[in-house]
Amino acid sequence: MKTETIFVDKNVNSKKTYAHAVDILNAGQVVAFPTETVYGLGAVATDDTAVKRIFEAKGRPSDNPLIVHIGTIEELKNYIEEIPQAAEKCMEAFWPGPLTIVMKAKSGVLAPSVTAGLSTVGIRMPDHPVALELLHTLQKPLAAPSANRSGKPSPTKAEHVAEDLEGIIPCILDGGTTGIGLESTVLDVTLHPPVILRPGGVTKEMLERVIGTVLEPTHEEQRVEATPKAPGMKYTHYAPDAPVFLIEETADIAAAVESLQRQGHKVALLAPKSYEEVSVDYFFTFGEEHNQEQMGANLYDALRNCDKTDATIILATATSKEGMGSAIMNRLEKAAGEKWYKF
Repeated sequence: MKTETIFVDKNVNSKKTYAHAVDILNAGQVVAFPTETVYGLGAVATDDTAVKRIFEAKGRPSDNPLIVHIGTIEELKNYIEEIPQAAEKCMEAFWPGPLTIVMKAKSGVLAPSVTAGLSTVGIRMPDHPVALELLHTLQKPLAAPSANRSGKPSPTKAEHVAEDLEGIIPCILDGGTTGIGLESTVLDVTLHPPVILRPGGVTKEMLERVIGTVLEPTHEEQRVEATPKAPGMKYTHYAPDAPVFLIEETADIAAAVESLQRQGHKVALLAPKSYEEVSVDYFFTFGEEHNQEQMGANLYDALRNCDKTDATIILATATSKEGMGSAIMNRLEKAAGEKWYKF
């Protein structure tokens, strides 16, 4: 299959471009498109044959549910049995934006492959002009996980999508680099109090200011669930080819690098700019020290850059779990398989 990349200026409404992408989607195919979080791989969420093409393209396990993207809040009633008050408050505060809300799905409306056999579905309205224009032109919901091969770092640029899916999908809408760089927060409002199934750009603190108490289980507590209710809860995610080890930012990183090099390793270091003087084989910066917004935006690009080197081990500095740090550490712990460097 030939993959067509179409450049879309966020600030220009090109009706011809969107009509072409919509024709591909209506033909039961998939299209990669930018959101404010990462690039998504979309298929019409009511077409089970089309949705199955997402799983095929990604090599994704079929028991991993998909998030549904909509272009207007009014559409929500078509797919949801009942909209809880907590969901209404969250939508008013955070939609469009990086918040996926898990609610009870209407029976027989969405494709069975979207919900992976669950009675619930996660829905969000993306805050990106390209994604919204695509949804408004299509006038149908899009099931859309991240547009990468399953288990690999999520794509924050169209070139990342091409690296994984060139020749596998028919179309990529290139809208430039995404903003937040981490997948959306997933909040289950069918539970009381609501539970964060995946941390993201909308933090626990932000949610609690709007709806009161919100639970955020640890990585270990999440794994107790036999069936994942949200993407990213069950399988290894976000991992480059070389093994990743987390290391505390306060540790003697130079000594750790030196020790690994003595063992014959080529070391890639992912760390704030202040560590660029460390004598390491490859250095990729998250940005300025303690700037979690920069760290989140640069994380997947840095992990992908490691795959373009011959590094045999990757050291990544940890951050605090406050605010956006919870989402960053969630992704880093998954990329590392919870491995920490030990002196």
